[in-house]
Amino acid sequence: MFFFVYNILTFLLLIPVALFNIYRSIKRGWPLAMAERFGIVRKSDLAKIAGRPAIWLHAVSVGEVIAARPLLKALRSGYPNHAIVVSNTTETGKATATGFAEVDLCLYFPFDFLFSVRSILHAVKPRVIIIMETEIWPNFCREAAHRHIPLLLANGRISDRSFKRYLSFSWFFRPPLRCFSSVCMQSEVGSQRIIAIGARPETVRVTGNLKNDIPSHQVSESERGQLRTRYSIPEDCCVVTAGSTREGEDQYLISTFKELSAQIRNLFLVLVPRHPERTAEIAALLETAGVRYQKRTTLTAESSLQSGGVLLVDTVGEMMNLYALADVAFVGGSMVPIGGHNLLEPASVGVPCIFGTHMANFREIEALVLQYGAGIQIHSPEELTDSCRALITSAELRRILGQNGLKMMRDNGGATERHMESIARYL
Repeated sequence: MFFFVYNILTFLLLIPVALFNIYRSIKRGWPLAMAERFGIVRKSDLAKIAGRPAIWLHAVSVGEVIAARPLLKALRSGYPNHAIVVSNTTETGKATATGFAEVDLCLYFPFDFLFSVRSILHAVKPRVIIIMETEIWPNFCREAAHRHIPLLLANGRISDRSFKRYLSFSWFFRPPLRCFSSVCMQSEVGSQRIIAIGARPETVRVTGNLKNDIPSHQVSESERGQLRTRYSIPEDCCVVTAGSTREGEDQYLISTFKELSAQIRNLFLVLVPRHPERTAEIAALLETAGVRYQKRTTLTAESSLQSGGVLLVDTVGEMMNLYALADVAFVGGSMVPIGGHNLLEPASVGVPCIFGTHMANFREIEALVLQYGAGIQIHSPEELTDSCRALITSAELRRILGQNGLKMMRDNGGATERHMESIARYL
């Protein structure tokens, strides 16, 4: 009965969903990709995976794609004769996944209309489907189960705020959750929560956080210098990379940078908005503040940026390089109620991070960073300035926090191996 009612409702939403997708794509400058969203895959794309059993991994956006990288590498190594298909919901997620050598084919995830789901599953014919984190669509889950395709939830997590919402709508999530063959959760708390929402207890396993398996290493001075040369950043600058910033944070960062650069020589800011379509908005803030900047897309081999300036990054897929070339990192989405972003990315390259208190989506990682002393949590714009000043003026403090981050990465790995044990049962 649930799926019958659900499909009636989705049919009524067909035109509104299509129109909204067109509007959002035009507004954000994304390709429409309507064919793939409705389950139609080009023959030229299907030819890339023809003749091989397919492993389909779905990762909504950039964060999930990066978290899935260790798993994708393990799948490619463990199953070299399989085709790896990655689907995404956002353009930035797809752009990031397309750059991974492990991936054979990138697609947009279909709308959850029954005909869309059936069409794309018939075209791809996956041997197994892996859903990153907690992306649950009723028709997709049910149709996979109906076709006897093992469905796995990887790196599952349910934040404090989300749990109340999921629990209130457990009647909606229980039927699709029952379609999963295996549910891999990041923590014991997460496993208890997903069982309460409706997952079958015998399918749930605690496997840890794949984000802890991001490859980590101490960036050498030579590597850092080469990266700075690539981006035309002076080697002798102290570089602050502000990654995945969200609306409401950029003005604080610009204000802090302007204040500190007036006091401290050779400062440089790399400003990386989570969504590149916000570039014009941030450029206007920089112009109002009288801070000189250059966009990433306008850099050429002849470009020569100067201390006191800003590199405004209007591209995707370069975040790890931009953290690696930095001396200090700020991780966005944490000074505004977004839920935070991944603190492990700067930690994995030995760069100390600064972050705010709005970390609802990354509570376990937040706790680890604070436990190991790998970063500084701030509570106000004033603390942002003070913490930046402390790190910028003390190479020893940066070294200690950076080493703490690398130790944290070494001590908390192993999630990829545990996920692979669950996946191996179905391949």
